[in-house]
This record gives sequence, C-alpha cells and structure tokens, in this order.
Amino acid sequence: MAHTPSSTQFIDEQSKGSLLQWLSVALLVYLLICAVGMIGGGFKLATGEHAKELFAFANNPFAGLVVGTVATALIQSSSTVTSIIVGLVAGGLPVAVAVPMVMGANIGTSITNTIVSLGHVREKEEFKRAFSAATVHDFFNLMSVVIFLPLEITFGVLEKMGAWLASPFYGTTGASMKGLNFVKAATAPVVDNVKHVAQSFGDQAGGILLIVLGIAMIFLSITLIGKLLKELMVGKAKDIMHSAIGRGPVSGIFSGTLVTILVQSSSTTTSLMVPLAGSGAFSLRQIYPFTLGANIGTCVTAVLAATAVTGNGEAALQIAFIHLTYNVLGVLFIYSIPFLRDLPVKSAQWLGSTAADNKAVALAYILGVFFVAPSLCLTVSSMI
Repeated sequence: MAHTPSSTQFIDEQSKGSLLQWLSVALLVYLLICAVGMIGGGFKLATGEHAKELFAFANNPFAGLVVGTVATALIQSSSTVTSIIVGLVAGGLPVAVAVPMVMGANIGTSITNTIVSLGHVREKEEFKRAFSAATVHDFFNLMSVVIFLPLEITFGVLEKMGAWLASPFYGTTGASMKGLNFVKAATAPVVDNVKHVAQSFGDQAGGILLIVLGIAMIFLSITLIGKLLKELMVGKAKDIMHSAIGRGPVSGIFSGTLVTILVQSSSTTTSLMVPLAGSGAFSLRQIYPFTLGANIGTCVTAVLAATAVTGNGEAALQIAFIHLTYNVLGVLFIYSIPFLRDLPVKSAQWLGSTAADNKAVALAYILGVFFVAPSLCLTVSSMI
C-alpha cells in the first residue's frame, strides 16, 4: 500500500522551506551591506584625495539630478542606485553633490509602474484608470523636486537635517552610538579581506575592481532579495493593501511604507497597484497615499547599508538620512496642503484621459520625462 505523507509532514516541510528562505534573505542582506562597504573602499582607493575633481561634472545640481534619474530609470531600482550613492559618499563623493542624485532616483523609479500600465492599452477605460494611477506617483515626485531642490540649493535644508540625524551615531558627545555599530563590526572582516586582495592589483585598478564587484553584488543581492520576499510576503502584502488602502490617507501611507519594506522595492509596490486601479477595484484617490508610502519604505535599504560603511561613515549615513527625510517631508508638506495635494491627482487624471484618446501620448510622456527632459537639463547645466 502506497504511503502518503500526512498533513503534519507537509506543514513541517513548508516551515523548513520558509525558514531556509528567510535565512537566505538574511545572508543576502549581509552581502548587500558588505557590497556597499566595498564600493566606498574601492572609490576611496581608486581616487585617493581626488573624489571631488572626479565628480566635478555633477557639481551642478541639475547634472546630479539627471545622473540619479537616468541611472534609476535604466537600472530600475532606486534601492540599488541609492545604495551605490551611499557607497560613493563613503569613498569621498561630497554630500552636497549626492543630494540631487537621490532626488533624481525618486523620479527614475516611477518609470516601472508607468510601463506596467501599458498592459491595459487595449481597453480604453482600463488604460485611462491604470495610466492615471501610474503617473500620479510621477507627478508627486516631480513636484517634490520642484519644491525641495531650490530650497536645498539656497539653504541646504536637507543636508543640515541629515547631518543632525546622523550625528548621534558618529558624534563626539556622550549620546554617540558609534561604539554600538555591530553591523560594521560584522561586515568589516569581509570588506577588509576583499579590499586587501584587490590592493594586490594596485591602488587604481584594485579600487575599480572593488567598485565593480560591489555594484555587481548589490544588483545580485537586491534582485534575489526581491524574488525571495515576493514569495514569502506578497500574499500578506496584498492582504494588507486590501484591508488598509481604503481606510484613509494615514492608513494608506503606512501600508505603502510597510509593503515596500517587505518587498524591498517601491517599483514593485506601486506596480502592484496599477492593475487594481485599471480594474476599478480602487480609485485613484485611494491609491495615491499608498504610492507615497512606497517612497518612504524604499529608503530602508540605504539606511541599513550606511550603518556598515567604513571610512567616511558619517557622510554615508547622512546621505541615507537625507533620502529618508526628503521623502517624509515631501509627504508631510505636499499632502497636508489641499491645493498641492490635489495637483498630482488632477494632472494624472488629465494625462490618463489624454493618453487613452491618443496612445502615442503615453509613449511620448515616458520618453520625454525619463530621457529627453534629463538630456535637456544636462545640456543646460553644462552651459551654466
């Protein structure tokens, strides 16, 4: 008589599988943090004291904005780009240069859900709703840049706030937590050993090798983390969305933040909303706060990575906190003022209607916002 496994055995096997997946996620997060440390060490090794000169082209804020936007649009992961920026800052890239780059990363990450909305292009009403739901995130991020980039250029608001938030971890006062940075202690052996091997190729070649290896590890880690977390959490994430998205803006923002932390990708979070909007399950105004929470949740990776940076660790943590502060302030400022709050919604509704009537508008919008406009900004910035 054939032996059939009991339900208890099946549950045990499922639990073991989940445990292995969680252990894999923990290992990949560890590798991600090590990778950021490698980029910082490699950048510093390759450039020595000439990091400022190397990035002189990005001293103009518009050039920095373009770098962040285009890099994220091509890579399709703001977490990856901001983690790389954290590593570069640790290696000597000035924080003031990096601030517009993280702002640009917010714009670049919006392209994914906009492309996803094109899947509804055959049904006019569905496409109208889906494209509006996708582009409301774009308009909000563009508005944040329009408001906060001039303030940053003029007063350095974000840079100062980031320094204030980072100071308890690296300051010289009694409140400093520098000695409690167990993450750095845990990753230092790996980073130091790899750096030692790379130095055998010479400072410049070894530094470049470290940077390339670090970037490759970030790509691999974030890709695999995303896949594993989708398998482990996407069902729960959807449950959270359905139970919380219609309960008001605070609940929507909180849910968007939590789901993005779980799946480690704001692109994934906002893209999940597009088909729900297209089908009419949720309205644009219900989805809007959820996408704002995604902006906040995506900052966790860079903050986590910055805690393990060696060398210029305070500046690395500062830029990670700047990204978080920028996104939180954007939500608080824009969403709290009715006129500003409604602008992204009305703009997205208008664009959705226009694109539904003329599909070429959708393609022109994607190319224009994410590639043509950045190119024009770069041209103008080179003339200033």
